[in-house]
Amino acid sequence: MEPITTEVLEMSINEARSAISAAPTIEGPIRPDLRPRGVNHLAISTTDMKAQLTYWADVLGCPTKALYWMHGVDNTFHGFVELSGDSYIAFVQHPDNPSDIEYGVTHAANPGAPVTGGATQHIAMHVDTLDEVLAMRDRIRSHGIQVMGPIDHGMIKSIYFAGPEGLNLEVCCGSDIDENQWIDPDVQALCGISGDEVERLKHPDPIESGEQPVAQPSTDPSKPQMSYPTGMYEAIMGASDADIWNGASEATPPVPLTE
Repeated sequence: MEPITTEVLEMSINEARSAISAAPTIEGPIRPDLRPRGVNHLAISTTDMKAQLTYWADVLGCPTKALYWMHGVDNTFHGFVELSGDSYIAFVQHPDNPSDIEYGVTHAANPGAPVTGGATQHIAMHVDTLDEVLAMRDRIRSHGIQVMGPIDHGMIKSIYFAGPEGLNLEVCCGSDIDENQWIDPDVQALCGISGDEVERLKHPDPIESGEQPVAQPSTDPSKPQMSYPTGMYEAIMGASDADIWNGASEATPPVPLTE
């Protein structure tokens, strides 16, 4: 598969223009309280796809649902294991992925240890009841993996254990956290969050949906940005939604269904 470069992106966009179709648009009313309702997939780097898929299938019971060349990335595998029908752990095996672990920088040493800002500290997976937490504890231990817990945190009840390549993992139950009980005023003050600000955080502004899509904002270095080679980021963000939809989408599965 050809890697995405500025030239490839521009070529794909130009090819798509000959049979351009509109990018997807909003159809029907949108709930003003719309927000992400779960994690569709959490992407984790790996240097051993087989070891990760095997661990998640055998130890945690999560079936492998996809394993294919990552779209638009040269020589890179993408593997998905299913937590539920709309929630997955995805692994990305790039040929240049380093395997060295530096605790406190690349990885947290345990579920409460320091690690670089923006890195994953630990991954917590949901089950519905404490009985299910305990059943998962027993399943994990039966595969020779040590488990810490259960621990009652009040809002959730958890077990903790390790996964391949230094992953810190958790299985827990709990939902519908009461923000009036679980936002500590002392911690709020240490974070520099005022009373007015915490109310806004507890009650985010509703979504505003107009008849026309919101225009792509101009590049602002003060806002978060993805890191791409010079010129490529500008080409991507300068393209229309329709150009991206038609030029970068790849929806065909690698194995066709047969009758």
